[in-house]
This record gives sequence, C-alpha cells and structure tokens, in this order.
Amino acid sequence: MTIATPKPFNRSSRLLVATLAVLFVLMVWPGHLIAQTIYAIDSGDTVRVTVFGEPDLSGEFTVDAQGRLNLALIGPVPVRNLTADQTRILIHDAYQDGYLRHPDIAVEIIAFRPFFILGEVNQPGSYKYVPGMNVLNAIAVGGGITYRGDEDDIEILRGNDNNRISLPATLATIVMPGDIVRIAERYF
Repeated sequence: MTIATPKPFNRSSRLLVATLAVLFVLMVWPGHLIAQTIYAIDSGDTVRVTVFGEPDLSGEFTVDAQGRLNLALIGPVPVRNLTADQTRILIHDAYQDGYLRHPDIAVEIIAFRPFFILGEVNQPGSYKYVPGMNVLNAIAVGGGITYRGDEDDIEILRGNDNNRISLPATLATIVMPGDIVRIAERYF
C-alpha cells in the first residue's frame, strides 16, 4: 500500500490563497461596513428628479427646511429620511394619482448637505461634503487642529434636531452629510 504525499503549493495556488484572504478581510473589516450605510435624504440635499417624457416636470430641487421637495402639479412631497429609491416610488405614486398614466421616474442625489466642524480647529464652520470623507479629512478642511485640540476626544453629532445622537469618533470615523464634528480642548 502506498501513501500519497501532498504536493507543495505552486505559485498560482499561493496567489489564489492570498487573494481569498484579502477578500475575506475586506468583507469582515468593520470600517468597510460603516462606509456602506444607506443614505437618507434630508434638508439641504439637492435632488435631480427626472420624469421621462415630461421635461416640464423634471429638474433639480433642493430639499427644504421641512424635509420636502416642491414639485410641479403634486406640490410638496415629504422626503426626509427616505432613500432615493423610496423617494422615486413616492413621487411615482403621487404623479400616477390623477396626473400621469404611467409615470417613469428617476431620482438621484446630486449634491449633499454640508457637514459642520467646530471646537478646536483653526477654521470652524460649514463645509461642502465629499463622499467617503472621514474625521481626518474634515479636520483638514477645517484648517487643522489648534494647539489646544485633543485628537483623542472627538465627537460626532448625527441626525436632525429631533433625534440627534452623539458618537465617539476617531480620525478614521466616516463623516456623513449633516454631521457636526466637535474637537474637544485638551487640558494639561
């Protein structure tokens, strides 16, 4: 009886194992999951609504302070905390209810509401949001941390006034549109 001896990995097998290991790490890495949150529309976002075949009903609209889009024929449509797809369905149903027979609607977010940075940064204020931004990017946009700033004591306020939550943050934490990033003062 002969016993088969295992063959050593060849170059292509090692490459396959390495590729699978990298893919596995990317799938389970927590930072990767945070970046995949579903975006909810809110005041200050600019949305392009396209009603195919109806150019007079299409256009770019800014979500007002009450979280509504003001559209031709159907008037104000509440879109706060809805995704682009949920907004599309809501607008579709509103136009189908007595205005258009078979409306074909597309909704896309073309400009995000700003984020805010305050506390111990050189230029606190409101800034244009860039997708994929993290706290370090936000600090750079705000002119950097002052000499009194504590990069180990960062807080993000997320949500609107009715349901705002406070989240502890690091320099790698993802910033979302509408977030308030606060850099605390260090004491020593």
